[in-house]
Amino acid sequence: MRAEGVSPWGTLVFEVMSQQTPIPRVQPIWERWMRDWPGPADLAAAPTADVLIAWDRLGYPSRALRLQQCAAAVAARPGGRVPADMDELMALPGIGPYTASAVSCFAYHRRVAVLDTNVRRVLARTLDGREFAPSSSPGRRERSRAESLLPDDGEACADWNVALMELGALVCDQRAPRCEACPLASECAWLAAGRPAAEVRPRGQAWAGTDRQARGRVMASLRAAHVEGRPLTRADALSAATLPGADPAQASRAVDGLVADGLAVADPVTRDLGLPG
Repeated sequence: MRAEGVSPWGTLVFEVMSQQTPIPRVQPIWERWMRDWPGPADLAAAPTADVLIAWDRLGYPSRALRLQQCAAAVAARPGGRVPADMDELMALPGIGPYTASAVSCFAYHRRVAVLDTNVRRVLARTLDGREFAPSSSPGRRERSRAESLLPDDGEACADWNVALMELGALVCDQRAPRCEACPLASECAWLAAGRPAAEVRPRGQAWAGTDRQARGRVMASLRAAHVEGRPLTRADALSAATLPGADPAQASRAVDGLVADGLAVADPVTRDLGLPG
């Protein structure tokens, strides 16, 4: 959460949860996590099965495992505090440049550019006259330029980053930008050039029919079985993972992948499945 009064740990959890997940879906689950596990030591000590159940339907449940690993690493630090330094943050399990910059800026008011997809699109259009950022992740030049635009004051930097995020999400939209409502319209190189279309457009991640959907169905069945105090038979797991018209090998691939990723454990004899921990 990027509001005042939220702990650095709460900010870190929120930023991990909101990766590739809409904030309205994140909010109630984040609030529940903060009630149940307000600090890293609390999450580190929680049963992993409880963590995966509480993750609910946020998607990409491996993030929940990484968050618990991150909690253990933070709890082991002096004072059990989330670090403010970018390099120290990125040394934590599952924390990449975006999350590190968000925590450093929003929780500690460090002068750091927070380059999410919306911010990168706003800067690409305004400064470069390009419809979209040139690569899937920001390089050193892009980050350096973004940091050169930051205010000198740390709190003002947080406001700046949030403002660009909101501008990209609400006005400088990917598909239907509302240039007539944009406060940067008079300075936008892309608008001045006639809004030229990019040769390569970003693709949204598919869901229907994918292994992700199959894995999600198995995870939902695993959570329900755990709450009921029973294992999930392999046959039921395969049935949950079977999607209409899918590759016949997909169900086994999805189930075995969950076990390989540590999101499920299989009984060596019966091959029934359960949640770890």
